[in-house]
Amino acid sequence: MINPKQRSYLKGLAHNMEPLLRIGKDGVTKNTITELDDLLNSRELVKIKILDNNLDNRQEMIEEITEELQCEFVQFIGSKLTIYRQSEEKKIELP
Repeated sequence: MINPKQRSYLKGLAHNMEPLLRIGKDGVTKNTITELDDLLNSRELVKIKILDNNLDNRQEMIEEITEELQCEFVQFIGSKLTIYRQSEEKKIELP
């Protein structure tokens, strides 16, 4: 579990990031989860864009992703979701 200071630090890191994954009308699928797992292992901090044609409940989608991947929710602004999970080889040093 990350504390508010760490979440704020991660928000700052994610500010200039481009979304690495887009979730469209199909929503969160097994392939989406697999790809996100790979991205989290290699980068730790991932920004996701949820396209306008996705009509799923955003909160349920966030809960599904964080539960499936055992990751931390960082922020959701507009249509962009940011998540974090520490990998075995630490790439981001949290305060």
